[in-house]
Amino acid sequence: MKAIWNGVTVAESDDIVTVEGNHYFPEHALKKEYTTFSNHRTSCVWKGQAHYMSLLVNGDMKPDAIWHYPEPTEAAQEIKGRVAFGPGVQIVE
Repeated sequence: MKAIWNGVTVAESDDIVTVEGNHYFPEHALKKEYTTFSNHRTSCVWKGQAHYMSLLVNGDMKPDAIWHYPEPTEAAQEIKGRVAFGPGVQIVE
């Protein structure tokens, strides 16, 4: 699968975990040259605290487009070391 934003593939992998309709890519599949810092955080009762990153592609920024759980709860260990993408980032096979 590929994650595409602004015409650029920002992540690609066949090793995908799907949770609540979100496709989690291995963190190493994320092309870091297209990411930038975000201090945005959210909490999920069963997954833990999500940390976000923004995408910066061809001079355009998509704030808080990527999230991950650095320390997921025991119930959500399958997404440890993985990233997911928000609305507007196209996920294709």
